[in-house]
Amino acid sequence: MNELPVDTAVEIVSLLASPLHRYEGRPGDGPRPASGPEVRGSITVRAGLGIVGDRYFGHSAHVSASVTIMAIESLEQVARTLGLAAPLDPADTRRNIIVRGIPIDSLRGETFALDTGSGPVLFRANRPANPCAWMDVVLAPGAHRALLKRGGMRCSPLSDGELALGPAVLHTAHPIAQPALF
Repeated sequence: MNELPVDTAVEIVSLLASPLHRYEGRPGDGPRPASGPEVRGSITVRAGLGIVGDRYFGHSAHVSASVTIMAIESLEQVARTLGLAAPLDPADTRRNIIVRGIPIDSLRGETFALDTGSGPVLFRANRPANPCAWMDVVLAPGAHRALLKRGGMRCSPLSDGELALGPAVLHTAHPIAQPALF
């Protein structure tokens, strides 16, 4: 990827494609039940459309935000901040791709690619995926506030491809600063 010459080793730790928008209505009422498996071992991404099988796939209103990507370090920091004994389940955030090794929130406005071995999948990080009040219900009380400015990015896919759990390479135009804690 000549236009994205900086490679950073990362890991994809969770992939989610859900046909349902499960966090509707009042958080106190709880989420809608899943209609089938949502956490995946791999996903198919289509340029301008999103993730095949996901609730936002092909919806024109979500074209610039059809894929959400978040750093697992953000969830780990939330668990520490809230003094939780157990790790938080990344699937509960409803983010499509959870990565380890990069402060994804710092990529706002950037074009980047993720490659898990099947070729790079190009994305544009458009805007923050701000947390909502549901996080206090599905993660832990206080999670909504603790996730502010670390809820991930809403991205548009710029190329077709496949992503899978495990080791990956992040391609960027320039080195990304690695803060001590994301």
